Amino acid sequence: METLRRYLRHLLSFYLSLTATLSQYLFSPFPKIRRFPVFVPMIEALLSFYFSFSCNLVQCSVDLDDQTTMHFWAPAHRKFSKPNLVMIHGYGGNSRWQFVYQVAQLAESFNLYIPDLLFFGKSHTNRTNRSETFQAECVVAGLKRLGVERCSVYGISYGGYVGYRMAEIYSEMVEKLVIVSSGVGCTEDQKGKHLKSLGVDILDLLLPEKPEGVRLLVEKSVYRSNPFKWAPDFILQEFVDVMYNANRKGKQELVEYLLAKKAEGGIQTLCQETLLIWGDKDKIFPLSYAYHLQSNLGPKCKLEVIQDMGHAANIDSPDSLNALIKGFILPY
Repeated sequence: METLRRYLRHLLSFYLSLTATLSQYLFSPFPKIRRFPVFVPMIEALLSFYFSFSCNLVQCSVDLDDQTTMHFWAPAHRKFSKPNLVMIHGYGGNSRWQFVYQVAQLAESFNLYIPDLLFFGKSHTNRTNRSETFQAECVVAGLKRLGVERCSVYGISYGGYVGYRMAEIYSEMVEKLVIVSSGVGCTEDQKGKHLKSLGVDILDLLLPEKPEGVRLLVEKSVYRSNPFKWAPDFILQEFVDVMYNANRKGKQELVEYLLAKKAEGGIQTLCQETLLIWGDKDKIFPLSYAYHLQSNLGPKCKLEVIQDMGHAANIDSPDSLNALIKGFILPY
């Protein structure tokens, strides 16, 4: 199944690249037209169609107050026989782009609630708080407005920070926690050494401004497959314009907050059962981070390492990732 999915992914990437290249050639006499993103918004529309009609999800925006709005994908028809699962994306894009390879399979077993974090997608705030704790508070407030009382949480990368805070602060709500490839609980020494080893400024890596920056980010994030392998530069520039230039200041401040934040003397042990999932080829948060986090979270935490997988487990190995999530959360 995973081999077939990888083949189809490359085929789709090649098709998009071929179509984009032909279109670039056809529209080359009209350079002004190409200043406006066309293909990435089209792909986003297709992703929305897929989430709605293949995964039975609907979009909803929740105004938490007059300053903050959270956007969610939520079940069109919630089934009380299914447990609730909250999926929290990382820094590389909004929820549609990050979970497209996972959502259909997980929707068969769970009522899915998938927020766009603040400054991603359609979620935004005028407040100045840039902490992962504030993100967690906003996600929970939105979930409560949607009628969610109990849930499990799966967070990947930056989403792992938010998921951890949700479990820590709202222990009566969060039943189980899955953290995938995240820097939760890293020490100042780990942070300093790893930032140097990346060989590039972390803000330049996470907030690319040019196509070559996107290629570098994807190269460091994936190990098995590259979804942008066939994409021409002008498509990647559209991706920058749509994904990174929108709310760029807010996104940058989220990273700056994490960089400036001093490591705590050991993170809080959680009362929930927790599963850590890591790729042995993760270049963003190396496997040593996983062992350190596991030792801090205590006996209710277990670690699963997927061989030949990079940081972006949701792209490299979505079937294996889904199987681990379902095996951990669902009752036998």
